[in-house]
Amino acid sequence: MTGPDSATIRVRLFAGLREAAGWGEQEWSIEQARSPEAVWQQLRLGGDLLTVRIAINHTFAAADQPLQAGDELAFLPPISGG
Repeated sequence: MTGPDSATIRVRLFAGLREAAGWGEQEWSIEQARSPEAVWQQLRLGGDLLTVRIAINHTFAAADQPLQAGDELAFLPPISGG
């Protein structure tokens, strides 16, 4: 288990992305996770990142925004409804 001083981020997946990956939350080394785009490429879930909402620390963010140790990165698939 990593502590708050570790050079990690928390990656969270929601809805269909969670189902496709088979997990909802993981700790990643900051070395693997320089930006949301880098994480998305490593996930290999398919689909276009342009259709996925990205949030860093509960605030919507761009795919190329740099990540820092301790950040929480979330990927949210498109949501449809009526």
